[in-house]
Amino acid sequence: MHISAKADYAARALLELAREPSRPLTCESIASSQGIPFRFLKSVVGDLRRAGLVRSQRGCEGGYWLGRPADEITLLDVSRAVDGEVITLRGSLPADLDYPGAAAALPGVWRHIEADVAALLGGTTVAALLSDGARERPAHQGAA
Repeated sequence: MHISAKADYAARALLELAREPSRPLTCESIASSQGIPFRFLKSVVGDLRRAGLVRSQRGCEGGYWLGRPADEITLLDVSRAVDGEVITLRGSLPADLDYPGAAAALPGVWRHIEADVAALLGGTTVAALLSDGARERPAHQGAA
């Protein structure tokens, strides 16, 4: 599975904004504190703004804030804002896959993985990632 740089940078930017909710942060300060390329971050923040996850204000006192409370923003929201679908396979959604013969059961596995990933991302909020209890997340316990 591949997690895009956009999704990683978007989550890191939102965590920076959640850590400093009382004042706006500039892309420059977020990029500097997280080691993210500034030009790439500007594009990512634009996606987050269009999705309503951040809001912005222009001017010398401007910058970015969270668009809603940190406990209402999940990693699933972030992923969908910057990447669209959670999982695609050669550009197709797992729900649209249908393989013949011996591989007929494989799309069901891809759909199960997609559901598990969506559940994990949807159950993880920006606020939870900031709390001390979420620093070390337990390994995912799935069926073997």
